[in-house]
Amino acid sequence: MELSKKIRIVREHLKLSQEDLARALNVSYATINRWENARTKPNKMAQGVFLNFCEKHGVRFDDLNKG
Repeated sequence: MELSKKIRIVREHLKLSQEDLARALNVSYATINRWENARTKPNKMAQGVFLNFCEKHGVRFDDLNKG
């Protein structure tokens, strides 16, 4: 599954808006929008922050590969 889809699935699973997720990850709303629409990809550091966010909220990011 593409990273853009995983980001959207995690956000929707946690019932967050793009703005809410942006605040939680300390990035802009536009950044989340670009990630979800596959216009850009998060850099390695941002991916790490996102993975930590998932862990903190009990989302098993690796399980999304099965979907």
